[in-house]
Amino acid sequence: MRIAVDAFGGDNAPAEIVKGAIAAAKELDDEIILVGKENEINTILKSENVPDNLVSVRHADEIIGTDEHPVAAIRAKKNSSLMVALKMVKDNEADAVVSAGNTGAYLAGAFRVLGRIKGIKRPALTTLMPNVTDSPGVILDVGANADCKPFQLVQFAHMGSIYAEHILGIKNPRVALLNIGVEEAKGNALTKETYALLKNEEKLNFIGNIESREVLSGGADVIVCDGFTGNVVIKLIEGTAGTLFSMLKQAFYKNLGTKLAAAVLKPGLKVIKGKMDYSEYGGAPFLGIDGVVFKAHGSSDAKTIKNAVSATSAYLSAGINEKIKSIVATMQKEAAETEDDE
Repeated sequence: MRIAVDAFGGDNAPAEIVKGAIAAAKELDDEIILVGKENEINTILKSENVPDNLVSVRHADEIIGTDEHPVAAIRAKKNSSLMVALKMVKDNEADAVVSAGNTGAYLAGAFRVLGRIKGIKRPALTTLMPNVTDSPGVILDVGANADCKPFQLVQFAHMGSIYAEHILGIKNPRVALLNIGVEEAKGNALTKETYALLKNEEKLNFIGNIESREVLSGGADVIVCDGFTGNVVIKLIEGTAGTLFSMLKQAFYKNLGTKLAAAVLKPGLKVIKGKMDYSEYGGAPFLGIDGVVFKAHGSSDAKTIKNAVSATSAYLSAGINEKIKSIVATMQKEAAETEDDE
């Protein structure tokens, strides 16, 4: 499999992106293609003593910054590292793209270059959600669509369920709708209408509503919400985790007694920190795009990129997009048969 890596996307590009891609190439059998300014990439490869056949380079002389307007950027910078990488998938020169760059531009570019899977109304940005169990869950959408309609959330539920089953290995994943209460009648118009649709989806293991305080409890394997809500949730959790560990560090270094306590607790705290660390998960896909596109965190370091490339390889091997196409085709067929019966 061939994975194109946007070497100039993200806060720490290109050095950390290139180093992460090198690390992934050493562990995987896949072909890794670094996309961006060739001279700068080769300088890093040389400094890292990388063998000539480990990775390849595709030149692209423009960069889309994190603060640029998404649509304007993809229109003006067709030779950017991001757009060139996406076009490689379109032209069957690569099987997937990994980027830590501008999320809006990435989604807009993927939408324009690759389009949606037939029948999918909106793609969804997915991420893994740590919890108290041994396996993380899935939450979507986390930023691609600020406003959603009920049938779009139903499609998100199906895509998330497929992802949880075939990537996380969860049989019959429990799907929940993020809401302000667990009762069916709770919520706004969107959640009430979505609930009514989800409870009639026989191919989903829909367990009802879930409140935000239960997101980290492991009470659901797939959590569905609109992109505005999902983005707020994951950033709040990320910020809370960072603040909590900072506060613990301050408390543990106050005196000799607390330092000794910290030494005893350190192994357990490292396990918890690892679960909350986004770099451990690497990246997550735009589900619903007719191509494999993985988004890594904007501040990704080499470790994050390595894990993102590995996650992309697993996604390709599992054939997730083909499974999504199959379930969508089935849903459309059933809908058509229902209309004929009426």
